[in-house]
Amino acid sequence: MTGEKTAGLKLYSKACDSQTGVALLMVLWVLTILMVIVFSFSFMVKTDMLSTLSFKGGMERKLIAEAGVERGVTELFYRSFYKDQTVELEGRELWKADGTPYTGKLGNGSYTVRITDESGKVDINTTSELVLKNILLNHGVQSEEADTIVDSIMDWKDEDDLIRLHGAESDYYTSLPNPYKAKNVPFDTVEELLLVKGVTSEILYGSKDKKGIIGFLTVNSKMDRINVNVAPREVLMAIPNMTPEMAEAIINYRQNKEIRDVQELQGIIGGSYGSMSRFIAVGGTNMFTIDSSGSKENEKGVYAIRATVLLTGGTDTHTHEFVYYKSPVALTQ
Repeated sequence: MTGEKTAGLKLYSKACDSQTGVALLMVLWVLTILMVIVFSFSFMVKTDMLSTLSFKGGMERKLIAEAGVERGVTELFYRSFYKDQTVELEGRELWKADGTPYTGKLGNGSYTVRITDESGKVDINTTSELVLKNILLNHGVQSEEADTIVDSIMDWKDEDDLIRLHGAESDYYTSLPNPYKAKNVPFDTVEELLLVKGVTSEILYGSKDKKGIIGFLTVNSKMDRINVNVAPREVLMAIPNMTPEMAEAIINYRQNKEIRDVQELQGIIGGSYGSMSRFIAVGGTNMFTIDSSGSKENEKGVYAIRATVLLTGGTDTHTHEFVYYKSPVALTQ
């Protein structure tokens, strides 16, 4: 009997040990699962927190950029009101409309604003074919390819279906994999050029190592001439018979004084004025593009906005309207 009892006790002890081991394993599994849940929840909370902070930072940068746009509009009215002043007060100098960058502080953030007079760009609806070709050639487009693009631009916006030597009309566009017809009316946006034969994204927007031409084109000036007071060097060099020396002389002159009349311009570029006169002007319109970017101190990231503004009122009414507004936008300047 004693042996049987001893054997029974041993079996009972083993059963208890086995149950204890299973229970321990179950506890360990439960703890592991709980730890995974806790870590997952912690990761989700951290991700949500970072997303919230990122969204908050993005919204703040956007609002700062919008403030920059409004500052630009204010400066345009100030410029319009005091454009004929002979003396500038310190701290209240007129902002130039040639793409010069200006900065301002707003709380712990800052904005950078560039104002560009649209009359200093090449209007693809009204400008000369020579100017269009020159701006393409100056940006590395081959002559034959430039001829194709220029003729195709002219065919795209004219009212007829006659095809220029290197151009294209609806017969070409309807043969494409995704067919469409030539518009046969003026361009509504510069981006519309991507529909034109020969124009590529690289030509228009540029690449990592090469600037595109979109920043030098417009559909808003409604002028067939270039305003030399605000045109960037790239646009000045697209004017037929313009030399690098002449372009540099114009840019240096207007740093301190606006070119007021033809006589002043003739004094800068000399006898070449006669051959360039039908391509250039010394005044513009009331259409401006404002590029504004907002950033915050000690934070990465920039939010950029591009707006084209038409000043519609006089110096007393101070009214304006946006004819183009893109937010956000990738600025290449």
